[in-house]
Order: sequence, then C-alpha cells, then structure tokens
Amino acid sequence: MIERSALIQQIQTALGRSRIVALVGPRQSGKTTLAQAFVPPDSSNYFDLEDLLSLARLDQPLLALRDLSGFVVIDEIQRRPDLFPTLRVLADRHPLPAKFLILGSASPELIKNASESLAGRIETIQVSGFSLQEIGVAETKRHWLRGGFPLSFLAKNEEDSTAWRNNFIQTFLERDLPSWGIQIPSMTLLRFWTMLAHYHGQIWNGAEFARSLGISEMTVRRYLDILEGVFMVRVLQPWFANVKKRQVKSPKIYFRDSGLLHSLLGIRSEKDLYLNPKVGASWEGYAIEETIKALKPDQVYYWATHSGAELDLMIIKDGRRIGIECKRADAPHLTPSMRTASGALELSSLAVIYPGPISYPLADSIQVFPLSSLVTEPQKILMVQ
Repeated sequence: MIERSALIQQIQTALGRSRIVALVGPRQSGKTTLAQAFVPPDSSNYFDLEDLLSLARLDQPLLALRDLSGFVVIDEIQRRPDLFPTLRVLADRHPLPAKFLILGSASPELIKNASESLAGRIETIQVSGFSLQEIGVAETKRHWLRGGFPLSFLAKNEEDSTAWRNNFIQTFLERDLPSWGIQIPSMTLLRFWTMLAHYHGQIWNGAEFARSLGISEMTVRRYLDILEGVFMVRVLQPWFANVKKRQVKSPKIYFRDSGLLHSLLGIRSEKDLYLNPKVGASWEGYAIEETIKALKPDQVYYWATHSGAELDLMIIKDGRRIGIECKRADAPHLTPSMRTASGALELSSLAVIYPGPISYPLADSIQVFPLSSLVTEPQKILMVQ
C-alpha cells in the first residue's frame, strides 16, 4: 500500500472547517479508499451510487440523510446531481449534526447546477493518482511509464499494467461516460482521444481536429471540454502579458496521466517509450504535472510568442510569478527564451526541471533542479534568488 497521509490530513482539515467537502478526480484514482479512512463502507453513513441498495436508500434523500450524524460519504455523486439541493438544505441546519464528504469523477462544472447549488458551503479537493511525492524518487521510471492510477502503478508487471489501462479506457468510454449522460459514440471519442495523444504538449488547433474527424470545430471543442471535465487532460491556458511581442492565445493540451498517454500511443514497455518520437514531450508533460502537484500553485499558465519565445509553465503562488521550464536534457543551459520570459513576465524566479542528479545556477534567479527536488526540496524551487 502507498501511504497518502498528506491527502488524508488535507481532507481532515477541510472537514473541520467546511460543511461539505468534495473529492473530485478521475475514476480509479483512490478517492473511495481515502473516504473509507473516515467512514467504513459497511456503515449506514456510506452511500455508493453505483450500488443498487444505496440508490434505493436514497429514493427519498431528505428522509434518508436528515437523521444521520457525524460524517456522511456519498460516492459517485455525478450519478445523482438532483441530490445537491437536498445537501444544501441539510448543510444549512443549525446546529449541524452531520458533515458530508462527496466523491465525484467529474468536475463540478460538468455536473449541472452543482457549483451553484452549494456555493459557499463546499470545499473541493482534487485527487489524482499517486504523485511522485507519494511513491518516492526511486520509482520515477515506473511512475512515468505506468502513470499514477493505483492499479496500473501497482500491477505485477508491464503486461498487467498495460492491460489494466486498456480496459480502463474501454470501460470509461463505453460505460462511464454514457452513465453520466454524455452520449457520444465510444469509437468517435476514442479516435479523438488517440489523436489528442499525438498532440500532447502542443498548442490546440481545433480546425485541424475538425478536418481530420469531419466534424465542426464547435463539436471537437466540446469533446475536449468533456475530457478536461473528467480529468483526463489538462487544458493549460496562455498568459497574456502586456508586452509588444505578438503572443499565442490558444491553450496547450497535456494528458494528466502519463500511463494513459502511453497506452493511446501504443507504448507498452520502457524500451518502447525511449524509442518513441514523443518521448521528450511525454517526459516534459509528466514533469509539468508533477510540478503542479508538488508546488500547489494558486494559478497556472504557459506563455509563448509568435517569434518563438516561450515558457512551459508560469505559476502564481502567494502573489509571486514563478517560471518553470521542463527539459529532458543532460545539462540544460541558459536560452534566449528564458531571459525573454524572465524580463517580459517580471518573474520572481525561474526553475528548470530536468532528469539529472544535481542543482546548479544558470543566472541570477534562474536555476536548474533535478526532478527529484519536487520530492526532496520543493520549497527551494519556489525560493530561487
């Protein structure tokens, strides 16, 4: 078992101050296991909306929930968005006999009226698969290849891990999305998702996808919004700085889990990965995702100009702008883009993340850090002078 003590502490703190806490993240990312640390699954306070008995118990939700006390867990809440008005009523009671821990595999924006119904009453915690901080530096290669989904990462061998991910993709498209009311033919969305894998780390071009699939740009954008809303992809928005250079205004697309990316690219082993032309983009996307998990920024963007200057990641943390470059290189060096970004964006500092073993400075407020620093010394990345 992988200990997730930091997440458990975060949930505990949130339950101490908020009436409703939502754990949101992709299916099979470990949300249910985390919730069971607070309420056992055989408790009358536990409702799993994939279980017929739980659904029957919630046939009249106000009657089922109003007399419960302590913590109440409702798993797979996106299956019953009609519960949100009831939860609002129950959360407004004084004194408050129960607090609610709700689990969802779709973002609140994708669940109709959820965010509006519970505004001011709910605290949201995003749960991904295992992070590098949770599994440790020694497992970096396996984590990058297999991704962070617990059953993929912990599989006995690469064959079992690949089989789990392929089955996850099929089940997700054929069962999960339709059960949430998303009616798109599974083969159409699989084709789109596979195309997206080949654009991992690139700037979104809806017209190109629309031409390839023979559908409208509005439709392909809807497909992208769905995959973003169910935590499969990260749509990284551009930062618009007040500079004279013409800036790129379209988002960049990254897979949030490197294992799913590799499955859709047909990568089954470490050898396959190193021979694939997307190996650099895969590593950089993996490093960006782990950086976001480790540093927990308030906001994230990328920056690029039409003249070629770019920055992989600009995070805003406690009011400071910090630049992040992710380079799969033996010894990254100072580039004109780094100097341009530092000045144009008024960065407090710029950190270059790479797979090597040592840290070293490149210039004032620009320093190279090993990927392992995200585990061993993340605060140093934030405090480059």
